[in-house]
Amino acid sequence: MKNLFLTNKKSAKKEYKKIIKQTAKAISRTFSDSSAYSGPTPQELKDTIRGISMLPETGLGWEQVLAQTEEKILPNMLRTSSPDYMPHLHSPATLESIASELIISTFNQSMDSWDQAPVATEIEVEVIRQLCQLYGYPKKSDGVFTSGGSQSNQTAIILARDWFITNIMNYDVKKHGLPENFRKLRMYTSEISHFSMEKSAHILGLGYESVVKVPVDSRKRIDFAALERLVEEDVAAGNIPFLAVATIGTTDFGSIDPVDKIARLCKKHNMWLHADAAYGSGVVLSQKYADKVASLHKCDSITVDFHKMFLLPISCSAVLVKNGADFDALTIHADYLNREEDEEDGYTNLVDKSLQTTRRFDALKVWMSFQARGKDGWSKIITSSMENARSLYSIIKQNENFELITEPEISSVVFRYKAEDDTLSDDINRKVRRALLHEHGIVIGQTVSNGHVCLKFTLLNPLMTHQKLEALVTLIQTIASNN
Repeated sequence: MKNLFLTNKKSAKKEYKKIIKQTAKAISRTFSDSSAYSGPTPQELKDTIRGISMLPETGLGWEQVLAQTEEKILPNMLRTSSPDYMPHLHSPATLESIASELIISTFNQSMDSWDQAPVATEIEVEVIRQLCQLYGYPKKSDGVFTSGGSQSNQTAIILARDWFITNIMNYDVKKHGLPENFRKLRMYTSEISHFSMEKSAHILGLGYESVVKVPVDSRKRIDFAALERLVEEDVAAGNIPFLAVATIGTTDFGSIDPVDKIARLCKKHNMWLHADAAYGSGVVLSQKYADKVASLHKCDSITVDFHKMFLLPISCSAVLVKNGADFDALTIHADYLNREEDEEDGYTNLVDKSLQTTRRFDALKVWMSFQARGKDGWSKIITSSMENARSLYSIIKQNENFELITEPEISSVVFRYKAEDDTLSDDINRKVRRALLHEHGIVIGQTVSNGHVCLKFTLLNPLMTHQKLEALVTLIQTIASNN
């Protein structure tokens, strides 16, 4: 049991530094070329991993485990820092944020009570306060870190439901549960919004039928006229609209819903307005494009994801709420954790605002990375990704072999190779993605638009260049023409 943890002993410190150094060297050796993936198929990876005992009778020791990991696992990891990796809203991680992960893991703070994370709690409180300022929220606003966009969205939907039932329907939902007419509750979201909307409705007992999916326009933004009509029809039918969701950067297209119009509609019908800005929240740091998200302060809650455009390690998200008092919906006291007398004496227990109890000190990643890069550095990072999307759009637009789906709003470009007929085109586009993945180490996305298979570049990496984008389009055309 010697040197089991990092302690004040010299031998423990020496062992800690040795293990961290050896790990860093092993990881660095894996970056032997610029590709995003080494190419194995699912079956090849199964064959590599099968037969390795996870729990041997006798421990192998650190050196042997690291050697085995370097041989069989590290070479097959996706290298998200490569410009050749662009399939999803899954970013590379900045070096300083990787260092912050080491601090987070080493000290292993739990963010539920102050006595488990003293300075970590105060850092998260301050990070949330400054984030609320960044998005234009008033002093009474608040927020909490979450595991990701899905949990941030779910938290916001819970707060919206409880706010509406308590304040508009005059019913104590926290004490009594859902009212008898809960089946009439309706929430409105784009037909291409994140699946966490339906999942949250199911978890909350409202069911998929409570989620009204609104058509989108040619720019893949929510059709406001359709939204207005659907709300009015539900009111006339005796249903109860309680929430509208504006997507600020749809998963596939990066499209931005019209917040100003939706906010006016919500005010008219006493509805909560949530902004799912998991993707588009990063645009606020671009000096050139920040106006695209200038209306976020009109929303009652905002989902912010830092493991997308902000380039921080998974997981790192937050939900911000314009009126911090709305978090009361999640507060319940336990004598062993968040005692009321402690809070009266100034000890903040963040579990009062969170769906999670045990939770990581993810706020440190934001704190350190924002300080390290500053406004100027982050503006360059975010702006470059958005400019790359515009460059790719221009390149593809000039090539008659491709069809673009919509002009990019943020940093995603969706397009398809055109063949003699749509069925053949769908097949070729599928084959292109697989060929890039397994033969060239290039990972791009695939989605469907208007019933047809499309390719997708999600450009989050500021190391991408316009020249590389041109070369990738040429490679795609070559692969497609050979199929």
